[in-house]
Amino acid sequence: MLGQKDGFIGERAFILPPACITEMENDPIGALIHFTDIGYYPVAYNHFRKRVEPIGQWILIYCRSGSGWYVIDGHRYEVSADSYFVLPPDKPHEYGADQSDPWTIYWVHYRGTMAQELLPPTKGPVAVQIGQFSRIAERLKLFEEIMRSLERGYSHESLIYGCVTLLYFLSTLRLVDSYRVVLMMGRDDIGPVGEEMVRAAMRYMSENFEREISLADLAEYVGVTPTYLSHRFKICTGNSPMKYLRQLRVGHACHLLDFTTLRINQICHKVGITDPYYFSRLFSATMGLSPIEYRRRPKG
Repeated sequence: MLGQKDGFIGERAFILPPACITEMENDPIGALIHFTDIGYYPVAYNHFRKRVEPIGQWILIYCRSGSGWYVIDGHRYEVSADSYFVLPPDKPHEYGADQSDPWTIYWVHYRGTMAQELLPPTKGPVAVQIGQFSRIAERLKLFEEIMRSLERGYSHESLIYGCVTLLYFLSTLRLVDSYRVVLMMGRDDIGPVGEEMVRAAMRYMSENFEREISLADLAEYVGVTPTYLSHRFKICTGNSPMKYLRQLRVGHACHLLDFTTLRINQICHKVGITDPYYFSRLFSATMGLSPIEYRRRPKG
């Protein structure tokens, strides 16, 4: 397949010198996450890359518009607008723009001790749901900010600022629900009825999570049907109401485990769960360890 790896009209790209990469690797912040190459390709007609040998770098490609594809482990995936994919550093791969509707992409190669934990490789492209609180433009401004910082030169300050900004950018994809909810909860203006309804439901759960709450209870409180509430809640937060409630309960349980001597069966009742066995399963599934293991883990 014929194609080109760069040279697109309006492109921006920064390929860091080895000395700069070493400088970031030796910095306590840069060692956690640092980039080696970063750029933006608008309407990248005929874009194509094929790597037979692994390159030892994580690659993230965010498709802003148009479409493309990638192949890894013998599987081909189609990529559409406002979706992204992450390629691991240890596997051959190839990717390219669609011939009739070439993609516009933001891309970055990066490494670091936090790389895999921060944003694991994706199993197919991940769509970024568009909505009132999706914050897509804000997220991509972070990418632009890294490149503007590099335009000032490769000073140590510019490099580490770029590392920190990249960490935040990747976090907005890994923790997308929190990234969206923070904006929604911080708004004091009176928005559309649907958004006000979701905020009311969230406030009700925050103030009453120690009680038994069903989806029907929430819907009755805000004056809509359960189906409509679930639909609006998912659009605004990326979560269902009951998943949000479970996360809220586990979060408060963590606080009680950290700062009180309450027994596990007491804590589960404090967060609105009557079955200690269900509480332990929910906690373990959410936190990756049991309540007892969490309490024993060193803090600080």
